[in-house]
Amino acid sequence: MATALSAVASFSNPSIITPRRTKHVDSEPQPQPQPPIPIPQRRENSASENPKPPNPNLYGSELQNASPEKPHSPLNLTFSHDQSFFAVCTDGGLRLFHCDPFQAIHHREGGGIAAAEFLSCSNIWALVGGGPNPEFGPNKGRFIGEISCRSAVLCVRIRWDLIVVVMERKTLVYNYSELKLFSQIETTANPKGISAVSQAAASSVVVCPVLQRGQVRVELYSSRKTKYIAAHDSDIACLGLTHDGSLVATPSEKGTMLRVFRTADGTPFQEVRRGADRAEIHSLAFSSPANWLAVSSDKGTVHVFSLKFTSAFPENRKLQTSSTSSLSFIKGVLPKYFSSERSVAKFRLVEGSKYIVAFGHMKNTILILGMDGSFYQCGFDPEKGGDMTQLVYQNFPTPEDSFPN
Repeated sequence: MATALSAVASFSNPSIITPRRTKHVDSEPQPQPQPPIPIPQRRENSASENPKPPNPNLYGSELQNASPEKPHSPLNLTFSHDQSFFAVCTDGGLRLFHCDPFQAIHHREGGGIAAAEFLSCSNIWALVGGGPNPEFGPNKGRFIGEISCRSAVLCVRIRWDLIVVVMERKTLVYNYSELKLFSQIETTANPKGISAVSQAAASSVVVCPVLQRGQVRVELYSSRKTKYIAAHDSDIACLGLTHDGSLVATPSEKGTMLRVFRTADGTPFQEVRRGADRAEIHSLAFSSPANWLAVSSDKGTVHVFSLKFTSAFPENRKLQTSSTSSLSFIKGVLPKYFSSERSVAKFRLVEGSKYIVAFGHMKNTILILGMDGSFYQCGFDPEKGGDMTQLVYQNFPTPEDSFPN
């Protein structure tokens, strides 16, 4: 039986990077000893800056500043790393929207895009073809690199120094500058493509499942360390990582408890309780700084939890563990080191639909995207808690006149 090929590509405006085409198959280059990853210098955006959308010229003639003739079914949703924009991957191309204020910016018509990841304030994207008619011809954009894999690509993560390609039983880590494969991680069955990558320039952290059920592997590439965290006694359902990669959040497939760990040493930081009923966790997001954790599930609710201490002040963390208090299996039962806490605020949605969450640029606000085409901006009161206030609602399968001409 022939093995299907899936591909990941990066695009760039030709004025920024001279296009080059490089192809790697995951089984050909052998993993090499992990070299130090060159971390390009870049300017961090301040909160007062107004980020610019990716340059529309990066798509060449294929990008049209007009709405498609007919709506396409969404395959995936993703926020930009700074939560300024979001992309809708469809079976007929890609759409880009500004979050605040909500505005349709651009769309790209063609074949299906199953997943997308982009760096804000740049023209660099990573795209995965998908759907019944995947798009990946060279005439569809200006490639600066391409990675082809023998197994289906479920997820791609990108930052300025590396690209992470996730398949069902393997996670591949490539050096971005040369597209060299330098790490292969064998995982348990990972049909959702669960993974997380830090975005701070000085801290290169990758988190993914491993072969043992309920464990996650933390690759601290900046310090050349690897940590294993036994987080749950059932499969990991989702992962969330702080901007600097110092904290990782993990729910199990049961979806009742969420645990937060320090990535530097794998020790527990905090446990929070979503509810008593079993639920499928769809999305996790930390605020920046890490004062809050947002969670969405198939129960039609988004919860916001308070984190006791930010990652910027590790000396103030009161939760300490002894040398024997690592999360390990003892006769199949995890020891209870945590004192679980309930959410500060919540927002109710349509039960059964899939939603992803992020924190907005306005203080104490949440952004919610739904596979049903819904966009919400909600505010929460950190002191009083309770139900969130809906500030904005939009439906992003927008009418024809919503895209700029």
